[in-house]
Amino acid sequence: MTGETLEKSETTGKGSAKDTGLMERVLVVEDDDQLRSMLADEVEEAGYAVRSVASAEEALEVMSSWHPDVVISDLRLPGEDGFSLLRAVRAGPQSPCFLVITAFGTIPEAVEALKSGADNFLTKPLDFDHLLLCLERALEVRRLRLEVERFRRSDRTPRFHDIIGSSKPMRKLYYQIQQIAKSSGPVMIHGESGSGKELVAEAIHRESDRRERPFVPVNCAGMPENLLESEFFGHVEGAFTGARKAKKGLFDEAHQGVLFLDEVAELPLAMQAKLLRVLQDGKIRPVGGNQEKAIDVRVLVATHRDLARAVTAGRFREDLYFRLETFALNLPPLRRRGEDLELLAIRFLSQYSREIGKNVRGFSAEALDLLRNYPFPGNVRELQNAIKRAVTFCHESTVRPEDLPDRIRGKTSLPPASNDAGELQGWSGLEMDDRRIAPLEELKLKYVRHVLERCQGNKRRAAALLGIGRRTLYEYLKKLDGADEEPSAGA
Repeated sequence: MTGETLEKSETTGKGSAKDTGLMERVLVVEDDDQLRSMLADEVEEAGYAVRSVASAEEALEVMSSWHPDVVISDLRLPGEDGFSLLRAVRAGPQSPCFLVITAFGTIPEAVEALKSGADNFLTKPLDFDHLLLCLERALEVRRLRLEVERFRRSDRTPRFHDIIGSSKPMRKLYYQIQQIAKSSGPVMIHGESGSGKELVAEAIHRESDRRERPFVPVNCAGMPENLLESEFFGHVEGAFTGARKAKKGLFDEAHQGVLFLDEVAELPLAMQAKLLRVLQDGKIRPVGGNQEKAIDVRVLVATHRDLARAVTAGRFREDLYFRLETFALNLPPLRRRGEDLELLAIRFLSQYSREIGKNVRGFSAEALDLLRNYPFPGNVRELQNAIKRAVTFCHESTVRPEDLPDRIRGKTSLPPASNDAGELQGWSGLEMDDRRIAPLEELKLKYVRHVLERCQGNKRRAAALLGIGRRTLYEYLKKLDGADEEPSAGA
């Protein structure tokens, strides 16, 4: 590489820190120094990570360690020409988009480049707005292609029964399930709402030697208190008004199998005592009955509440707590499962596209950014509902930010505000005393800096949150750079 080219690639390319995030990468290959610099500046200001070189040989050297999403290259270069670079790029796996720059007189060559695999061509003198439009269109096609490939890989991703996920926390959970399934004691499954506690209970059942026997799930929070004992243990004929015939209870239904009690913390204390007795003795007595009946049931329970705190508050029996905690599993929330979120989103997208009858094939980069940065307090269930809504309202082949729920679009990186008007929580930029009232333009710059810091320098996300275009954001950044360089009053 020449000294000038290396310097340019390092200063405009964000190759050190920024391009390791979500910014898409563009490699500019142009031997005209001025045009190369203008191209790099325009593409960088549009929000991409950029590197620029003067020859095909230098481009291949850069690409050996830095993998661009798009290559913008002149056809006529010193040494190897643009055709050679195009053939080399297309020979690699997951090749980037390739946009050709050509003079008007060499359009036949550009057409030949398209036949050889280029995505589009641009004629000199360049219209930079048209260039950015072509760049975004080429990237959109590439995103869809990668989404399809990612979905195909997801079909081959190991899944544990009906649980989807290959992140480290989930692999640890799968191992724990396999070990616990070999035993026969009660299991306490802790996890936030929507994190998949019932799926975990089913996986324990399927991994155990009771897999051919019944799996009976019940939501304790949805059962009327006056019917709890009858529902759990059954009743004999005439046990109470309306008991015209005997009825089996849930423990009877789950005999030799598994009974899963979801939201066990909602059981009243009297019912907790009866449940403890069954766990200790292995016997039940139907309501109105005179004889106890031996029962063989493995009990799995789940809750999103802090049971230890409920014990301290007197809302949950301590002896039952310790009995149920024989084996404890802690489900990781979706926000701590890394790449699983995207895997699940693609799975739900495919599922609801088929169910609703739409041809929605992927997510735009902006929509994926929003999903990745939203904390999902409702976990997998919330993600599932969000994707179903997005497919329902999507009018294109790609889910875009406007198709997602408002809470995902508007509260991605900043802390939650008390209302949708957008309080500047945590921002101390206002100086409103009698000595000095900050000018409006100064406050704007401070707020832009504040949002950028909250977004960890991600300009694409900061512009979206501020509701401005990236070009406008770059104008603010230029002003901020100028303000930072100004000497202090005492200098």
